[in-house]
Formats: sequence, structure tokens, C-alpha cells
Amino acid sequence: MVKLKFTKETYLKWYADMLLWRKFEDKTSALYIQQKIRGFLHLYNGQEAVLAGSILAIDPSKDKMITAYRDHVQPIAMGVSPNNIMAELYGKATGCSGGKGGSMHMFSKEYNFFGGHGIVGGQVPLGAGIAFADKYNDSDAVTLCYMGDGAVRQGAIHETFNMAMLWKIPVVFICENNGYAMGTSVERTANHSDIWKLGLAYEMPCGPVDGMDPVAVAEAIKEAVDRARTGDGPTFLEIKTYRFKGHSMSDAQKYRTKDEVAEYQKIDPITKVLELIKKNKWASEEDITAIQANVKATVQEAVDFAEESPFPSNDSLYKNVYAEEYPFIKD
Repeated sequence: MVKLKFTKETYLKWYADMLLWRKFEDKTSALYIQQKIRGFLHLYNGQEAVLAGSILAIDPSKDKMITAYRDHVQPIAMGVSPNNIMAELYGKATGCSGGKGGSMHMFSKEYNFFGGHGIVGGQVPLGAGIAFADKYNDSDAVTLCYMGDGAVRQGAIHETFNMAMLWKIPVVFICENNGYAMGTSVERTANHSDIWKLGLAYEMPCGPVDGMDPVAVAEAIKEAVDRARTGDGPTFLEIKTYRFKGHSMSDAQKYRTKDEVAEYQKIDPITKVLELIKKNKWASEEDITAIQANVKATVQEAVDFAEESPFPSNDSLYKNVYAEEYPFIKD
């Protein structure tokens, strides 16, 4: 197994990537208020360390990713252009889902990103199915399957865990525990708050992870990915994180105090990574300013691309309704 190395380049990439994801989401929030983006909008602000650590621990060229509806920046991390993500949010034909999916249904077969799912917990059996297909086809690819703390209360998750262990499916189940299922705290959804212990019932390797630290995330996911890749089956990780924004744009956030949010903002992963970069003198102020300027330009380019892109044609309504071939099935 190759041990992860956390170098100067690692931290500079983490800072650039997480800042891009944060600023991209901030921009979508502003565009939603302007009614440029319609429907629902769930932002990832605060949870960036989960994704930053995850990407370092996998091989995006073959490994798969599937998540719920807080899904704008994950495909960007997997390689999809921010232009195509913004266009999808606008409902434009150049979007990654052809303008048909919108905020909650981002997809990219090319970059191994399989959604973006609006049904709470619905992505979990799908994630196991994707991983089973890789096992069936003798691939050594691994699937990362994310869910929220609310989704773990769905019955389908327990059925999936049982089959995943029985068949040693190469999947890593990741609960991004941001503290609230919409507006309901974890403590109010069950008589226990250690979500990772759900894996114990299936004798599945499991444990908690500090989701505000990309190093902790990367190390935990790398161990789980290596286990899955060598045929030892799934892992369940409870990655404890926090969202700085509401559940969605319509969330008034009356279930938590401003002081609570402020306390978590003190351990903002972007701020922490930048502080470490400065402490170790891995980048000058000019270098940091250049990264920030590049992020700003990338976000603006995405907005311009979306604005200038056409809406889907009427006849596209009848396309992509049924699959025309099944390339994942062996002859």
C-alpha cells in the first residue's frame, strides 16, 4: 500500500481547491437570490475538508463517487469543469446533465461522478450497485458513497450494509455528519449519537473521523479504499463536519444559534490550511493573492459560460429517457 504524503504541494492544492469550492458556492447563493438559479440549492460551505481529503485518497481516473443533493463541488473535484456545473445550475444545455438535472442531479460518466440524488438515502444502494459492477467486471475500482446524518435512518441503508458485507463489495460508505438532518439535530433522531457504530451490527470496519481536518479524512479514507481494493469489502466512516449555511436556501436556521456557527467557523478548514501554509512559509503573500485571483476568475468564467449558453431544445425532452445500451454487462 502506498502511504499518503502531505507535502507543500498538497496543502497549496487543498487551499486552491477548497477556496474554489467555497467561492463557487457563494456565487451560486448570490445567483439564486437573483433568480438566475431556480429550484433548490444546497450549499457545501464548511464541509470542504471532507472532499479535499477524499480526493487525495482515491484514483479519480477509475474510482467512482456518488452522493446526495449537496453535490455541486464534488464533480468539480473529480474533474468536471466549473463551467459545466454552473451551466447545469442555470438549466442550460451545456450543463453536465444537459440542463435537465439542475442543482440536485449532477452527473458525469466521463469523470466517474454518478450523482447527485434528491431522494434521501436513495444513493446508498445505488453506490453499492456501482461498486458491485466493478467487482463483477474484475475491476479494482472503489466507490465512495456519501450520505448525510439524516439518511442513515433509512431502511435501505441497512439492507445495503448487509449485502455489501455479505458480498465483500468494494465500497466506502461515508456519513457526512454535519449535525442536522434539515433542521433536526442528530440527538433528536435516535437514542444514540455515534452514527459510526451502525457498522458494528454488520461487523463492518467503522469509525469516526474529524471532518474539519483534510489529513484525518485522507488517512481514514485511504485505509478504507485500500481494504476495498484488495477484496476485503466495505467500510463505514462517520465524518464529523459542519455546514456554515442552512440546509438549503430556504432554511431560516432557527434550530441553531449564531454562536454555534461562529464556534465552528473558528476551525474553518480553509482558514486552517492557509494558516499552516503561512506558518511554514510555503507561499508568499503574492502567491496567495495569485491563487485567490485565479479562483475569482474561474468562478466568473463559469458564470459567463452559463449566461451565454443556450437552453435545451424542445426535442431534447425525449432524449436520455431510456438506456439504449448496457456497456457494463459482459457478453
